[in-house]
Amino acid sequence: MRKSHPIRRVVLAGAATVSGIVLLLSLKPATDPASAQAAGGAAPPVAAQSPQGGAQAAGSGTVTGDAARTQYGAVQVRLTVSNGRITQAEAVQAPKGGQSDQITANAVPKLNQAAVAAQSADIDAVSGATYTSAGYKESLQSAIDKAKASAGSSQNSGSQGSGATQTRTVTGSVAQTQYGPVQVRITVSGDKITKAEAVQTPSGGQSTNITANAVPKLNQAAVTAGSADIDAVSGATYTSAGYKESLQSAIDKAKASAGSSQNSGSQGSGATQTRTVTGSVAQTQYGPVQVRITVSGDKITKAEAVQTPSGGQSTNITANAVPKLNQAAVTAGSADIDAVSGATYTSAGYKESLQSALDQAGG
Repeated sequence: MRKSHPIRRVVLAGAATVSGIVLLLSLKPATDPASAQAAGGAAPPVAAQSPQGGAQAAGSGTVTGDAARTQYGAVQVRLTVSNGRITQAEAVQAPKGGQSDQITANAVPKLNQAAVAAQSADIDAVSGATYTSAGYKESLQSAIDKAKASAGSSQNSGSQGSGATQTRTVTGSVAQTQYGPVQVRITVSGDKITKAEAVQTPSGGQSTNITANAVPKLNQAAVTAGSADIDAVSGATYTSAGYKESLQSAIDKAKASAGSSQNSGSQGSGATQTRTVTGSVAQTQYGPVQVRITVSGDKITKAEAVQTPSGGQSTNITANAVPKLNQAAVTAGSADIDAVSGATYTSAGYKESLQSALDQAGG
């Protein structure tokens, strides 16, 4: 049979067509996410984004925001962060008593869910819980700021060497004034204050107007001066004094943090870092409790109460209970300590603030 015979050409063409179809059927698209999922595989990972465009948390661990004062009580939020994403949000303080119990029970779960969904503090207020929502968002933003600062400082110290400029956010201790507490938070880059804000200020009646006028001026003065050596605002003597006191506390903490970071960077990986951390204020039935701890490595070496209930019988109860609680905190190395008999409320507040300090220290 000749090569050019018509039957031979038909047979060869048919074989080629069959081979081509088999080859096409054996191929699988490598980049189709739907095909990958249908075959039991995972779709390509998508970078985590904040749906509402807010500032995202960073790093990993548990972080407790500062307590936010509201008309009906304090609100404080704790976050669990994993690889830069908020995986859990919970309110460790919320308004309670009377109608507040129902409002809190309805609002807080929704706010917790919204925080995880949004990955930021840019969340909607819950209807009927305006004040609680505002306080939640304020404390949530504080927790996010702390998480970002912690992650940023870790990255700077670990990967950029001695020439990197470390940016961190530090909250000063609460300063009590005749008209209410004042607390200042600063953002520091290197050794320069780049931002100052009051997270607690006197409110109610004439204090609201005085605060609204004085605080922006004090914030600006703090950034300009780069220190707590600033002038009082006319007509706001007490608020100014409290602001300066808390500002100085924040500056001291920032310097201590920078010093310990430099020591750990220059002495090698075997150096033990010592730092002092102040927990958030815990409100109790008899007054606020706030705890400061000194941590060396991962061990509490000192615990002290910087705020405690006072006045009347509270003074005697505090004098008896606090030394025992301080000793228990150092011994246990955690907030899992027993309440002191006869000081149930003070003990509960102490443990809450101690846990906040440990969260900040990374313990």
